[in-house]
Amino acid sequence: MTNVLRDLLQGENPSVPIAELIGFDVTSIQPGRAVVEMEADGRHANPMGTLHGGVLCDIADAAMGLAFAATLSEGESFTTLELKINFLRPVWNGTLQAIGTVVKGGRTVGYTECDISDDKGRLVARASSTCMVLRGDAVAGR
Repeated sequence: MTNVLRDLLQGENPSVPIAELIGFDVTSIQPGRAVVEMEADGRHANPMGTLHGGVLCDIADAAMGLAFAATLSEGESFTTLELKINFLRPVWNGTLQAIGTVVKGGRTVGYTECDISDDKGRLVARASSTCMVLRGDAVAGR
């Protein structure tokens, strides 16, 4: 488990570079579940004027990754093997909430899902991810 994750779990708010870049906040984190929220606005738009899908991927990846990472033991880390997302409703601006959950944890591989909803509670995207647990030398530098 990284120091940043440990600080997040303890309720401290360390700098998370991607969160600062995109503008999201980790609002809840516990083993197997994490919530990320962001205020989408014009700076997140694609050329068509709607929220860029990559932003939805980022907040889903963060929520799923934090939910999975919070299940790991001391000295373990992980990497994402694959991520899939379905875009279900366009977003222009407003508050988004991404709830990541661990569906199946495992000694080596885990499976996570994330629902992203708008401020009216409407599902705008659903994502899934496969994660691989890292140990030993594979954790160095993480």
